Amino acid sequence: MLNRRQILCQAALAASALALPLTATAQSSDTPIRIIVPFAAGGPIDVTARILAEAVKPTLGTVIIDNRPGAGGNIGVGALARSAPDGLTLGIATTASHGINPWLFSKLPYDPAKDFVGITQMLRVPNVLVVNADAARRLNINSLTDLIAYARANPAKLNYGSGGNGSAGHLAGEIFKNQARVFAVHIPYNGGNPAQVALLSGQVDYNFDNLATAAPNIRSGKLKALAVTTAQRSAVMPEVPTVAETLPGFEIDTWWGLIAPAGTPPAAVNRLNAAFSEALRSPDVKARFANLMAEPAPSAPAEFDAFLQRERAKYERVVKLSGAKVD
Repeated sequence: MLNRRQILCQAALAASALALPLTATAQSSDTPIRIIVPFAAGGPIDVTARILAEAVKPTLGTVIIDNRPGAGGNIGVGALARSAPDGLTLGIATTASHGINPWLFSKLPYDPAKDFVGITQMLRVPNVLVVNADAARRLNINSLTDLIAYARANPAKLNYGSGGNGSAGHLAGEIFKNQARVFAVHIPYNGGNPAQVALLSGQVDYNFDNLATAAPNIRSGKLKALAVTTAQRSAVMPEVPTVAETLPGFEIDTWWGLIAPAGTPPAAVNRLNAAFSEALRSPDVKARFANLMAEPAPSAPAEFDAFLQRERAKYERVVKLSGAKVD
């Protein structure tokens, strides 16, 4: 027969055993979600990811940002592809990582078509065709139609800058030349900032730049905005026409969104989509994104997957047209 002390000991052990699963469950629910940002801290992609991480905290708990910059986003996206598909590790897909890089790089550390599942598109930032203001006055270029007419009448006399071969600005310039049937000389720089400095100093005549970057110089009169590259006019500069109003079908912009490793359970994908989509629709997030000239673009997972597929197909043609390649 067990004495009183033995009975109490066994009861305590049984209670401890029953408590273990409950403790483990509590700990797993408190595990923070991690978002791998494939670019350095402080840039627009990092800033918007941190805004969203803060916005979803009441719903999803702590969300931490893990910056993995390098190789045009390939290092961070490759790290996401190798992560466990448990719904706790997410990453950022961008125009570069899922549209351009698959055709620009001879080898990638991930398969953009097979290694990921979409959560939601986060936002899009319009690009804008901007002309050096002094050059615009000297050449009497006041509209996109004027630029095309001058370029056709003066082949190779205009040049445009970009942040490098294969960059979004370079590819937008090549599409423009192809659709407008003009020839201008492309001058690649080592990044977007040097390209903008070259435009402001008159070393190049025009650029396809990010609207958020170009806006201060447009408003100060140093640059003249001729057209935005999105299908619709930008809400932040509605007076600027689209390229498509002159060249139907022209559409190219900068976007990014949330993805997870392939195999992430559908229930987790849907839960994450609901939380981040709600945050993207909130007035506070919209206002903070507007300061970056960014427009929230929440979407269903299947919708974002289809968008990524269309972007890959679009940029395959564009990259081949440009002839750009990174070995």
